[in-house]
Amino acid sequence: MQRRSFLQSSAALGLLGLAGCATTSVPARAQVVVIGGGYGGATAAKYVRLLSDHKVNVVLIEPNEAFVSCPMSNLVIGGSRQLAEITTPYSGLARNHGVQVVRDLATSLDTQRKVVTLARGASIGYDKLIVSPGVDLQLGAIEGLAAASASGQVLQAWKAGPETVALRRQLESMPDGGVYAITIPVQPYRCPPGPYERACQVAWYFKNAKPRSKVLVLDANQDVTSKGALFKKVWAEQYSSILEYRPQHAVQAVDARNGVIKFEVHDDVKANVLNVLPPMRAGTIAQQAGLANVANNRWCGVDYQTFTSTAARDVHVIGDSIQIAPGMPKSGHMANAHGKVAAAAVVAQLAGWPVNPAPMLTNTCYSYVDNRNVVHVASVHEYVAAEKTFKTVAGSGGLSPAPNETEGVYAWNWAQNIWADSLG
Repeated sequence: MQRRSFLQSSAALGLLGLAGCATTSVPARAQVVVIGGGYGGATAAKYVRLLSDHKVNVVLIEPNEAFVSCPMSNLVIGGSRQLAEITTPYSGLARNHGVQVVRDLATSLDTQRKVVTLARGASIGYDKLIVSPGVDLQLGAIEGLAAASASGQVLQAWKAGPETVALRRQLESMPDGGVYAITIPVQPYRCPPGPYERACQVAWYFKNAKPRSKVLVLDANQDVTSKGALFKKVWAEQYSSILEYRPQHAVQAVDARNGVIKFEVHDDVKANVLNVLPPMRAGTIAQQAGLANVANNRWCGVDYQTFTSTAARDVHVIGDSIQIAPGMPKSGHMANAHGKVAAAAVVAQLAGWPVNPAPMLTNTCYSYVDNRNVVHVASVHEYVAAEKTFKTVAGSGGLSPAPNETEGVYAWNWAQNIWADSLG
């Protein structure tokens, strides 16, 4: 814990720059409200408290009792981990940092009056608002999917939790010789390599428990969107008799009763377990508040230096819901980085300090190709003031040369560290 505190203190100085050496001008009565306790929102709530020397009051609005990590959740589907292992309570934010955690759902925003209204009727005012609503799954974009999802027949499990366990149970109940089909929407979507990792996890489970079964990867994109060469090599070497990849398969409709997926230009596919991922957009509260103002109102536009919304004053939007900069993935690690930059900007603006002119972001994304072997992609992103956007630093990061068990150890340690960083 002492080492973690040192790292957090060091991060505070780095995020705020020299201005952060003095905190006496931070207004003690200022209130920051954070909507959403995922990788972005939880991190932002914690770091506003850290960077303001615990002078700014922070209220985190989150309906769930505990945080369940989307990264690593495919291991639950594959059977090598349990949901409890990827679950972290929000109590650490309150106990260790004085964040007021309100277990409720934000249902509306009045950005003129600076008020958030909650599902149970309460209203909370703010000086600064950080919105981290994640993604909304557009179930209505695929005929029949909304009803099939509501009935539990066709699952997404793209927000880790009960559906993750339910999808695992569907796989366990499937007969040996059955078919699991996962569909992938046109990018951008949350976690670019996530569907391909999930296909590997299911294939690994079938290889060990149901070797006559099949995995169909039905991708609306022209090719694998992340770590393509690495995934394809694993599929060819480890799962050639189990897994089949089909690109340019855009889903048109779902017939849950008969277990059929229909496509725009390809033949129907019949499967025992249908895992249909629809197109995604910024989370519901961002849509309702008018913060989703770019890309046909699908994503939220922001000033990348501070993650301030381009649609409302004193509102910052972070995480998967924003219109991403070039090369910027919608990932948990990236949302964590957004949260820190936004927190630093909020504290600086409240204190009247200059905002960091050159924030940096990092990203690492690990993918398990079985229960132990892992590949990764990593990158560093710098804010380019002249172009008002983030760009990938040339030569930073890169891809694994091949899967290996050492990276599996790194991956699980990464998860432990980022959960502690966001929620500890």
